[in-house]
Amino acid sequence: MAELDVKGIKLQLNDDGFLIEPLEWNKDVALALAREQEGLDELSDDHWKVIEYIRNYYLEKDLAPMVRKMCKNTGLSLKEIFALFPSGPAKGACKLAGLPKPDGCV
Repeated sequence: MAELDVKGIKLQLNDDGFLIEPLEWNKDVALALAREQEGLDELSDDHWKVIEYIRNYYLEKDLAPMVRKMCKNTGLSLKEIFALFPSGPAKGACKLAGLPKPDGCV
């Protein structure tokens, strides 16, 4: 099991780099995950739009949204979301939003 150090606080990650405890998430965690797990130096407003949508959906429904719903509610195309999150909307975006690894995500 890996660890992520965020401002001196050590957070546990699973073998795929997802937070073990989603409630430990905050924007600093997202930025650290972006840098260390996804190779992103910064997060744009569009990144945050997707991350916050996914996070709120998860907290309300206890599951990640379908990609089609993510596109519809953020106003971003699937191509734009893949450009923002090179490892994909399920793996990359959910990871940065602090969600557990979605079912069916390889």
